[in-house]
Amino acid sequence: MLASLQAKTCTLLVLMVSFSSLGNVLLSKGMKEVGEVREWSAAPLAVTFVRTFTSGTVWLGIASLLLFFVSYMLVLSWADYSYVLPASATGYAVVALLGYVMLGEAVTPVRWAGVLLICLGVALVSRTPPRTTFQE
Repeated sequence: MLASLQAKTCTLLVLMVSFSSLGNVLLSKGMKEVGEVREWSAAPLAVTFVRTFTSGTVWLGIASLLLFFVSYMLVLSWADYSYVLPASATGYAVVALLGYVMLGEAVTPVRWAGVLLICLGVALVSRTPPRTTFQE
């Protein structure tokens, strides 16, 4: 039973990290395409609103984040929150990589060092069982 629990938890965590990372990067890309909000009066905000919600990239990001949320809810139905949240932090590494590849961002060595520390923490958490409480 534990092997089955670990397998389905791992599968959902991979989906969570993938959908979350891709969704956030797509939202960032879409909002960069929409452009910076420079004026906070009604007319320019309305134009920004329309540009935002007619952007295919933004909608792909939203769809990906909705799939993340479904995956997140599913995994929380059987695994401990104290396991799921730290284990899903792998997404920070994926976001840094996608930011570099898809958005052309410069990821400094200090940021990569921070990502490495996060990944080490995820490795520690992954050595524990996904569920410590069992309901009868």
